[in-house]
Amino acid sequence: MDASIKQLLKGVNLYLIGMMGSGKTTIGSLLAQAVNYSFIDTDEIIVKAAGKPISDIFTTEGEPAFRQLESNVLAQVCAYTKLTIATGGGIVLRRENWSYLHHGLIIWLNVPVEILLERLKEDQTRPLLQDPDPQSKLRSLLDERYSLYSQADLHIEITQQETPEQTVTNIVQAIPRVLKTPVEKSQN
Repeated sequence: MDASIKQLLKGVNLYLIGMMGSGKTTIGSLLAQAVNYSFIDTDEIIVKAAGKPISDIFTTEGEPAFRQLESNVLAQVCAYTKLTIATGGGIVLRRENWSYLHHGLIIWLNVPVEILLERLKEDQTRPLLQDPDPQSKLRSLLDERYSLYSQADLHIEITQQETPEQTVTNIVQAIPRVLKTPVEKSQN
């Protein structure tokens, strides 16, 4: 890792937000390696803590209970540093979560609905996609969340041809645009 990136980050957490299927877990794991951070997936923590899959939590306890678990996990992980954190797609929906996310650098992985649909077509584990028209459901979710996702510090557009490694390179190259050293800040 470039020493200047390490200097810029100063241990601040990197939060990946975006729709389900955007690659937050895959890219997050690779990004953590690239910046020498630990990797955490909030969904994995929720599954371990609840002792059951997210789809079961949605079925037995409902989405509000899941969102509360999600907020609780985020509140705990934001207390640490040097983490790359893959969040659930709906984490942006609760206002309280933004206070946690703002403890770090928020990176939006923006993936077109057509690519998301292709990636998720065989995935039966997504409770919000159990819909007769998954494409309309994805569009509706993205429309609902777009203005929230767009509040991220860094917007990363992902294309069909791009590999996760290329996306990580794009993120690392973009970080200096949003994080400036104290000297640079005082000169602006």
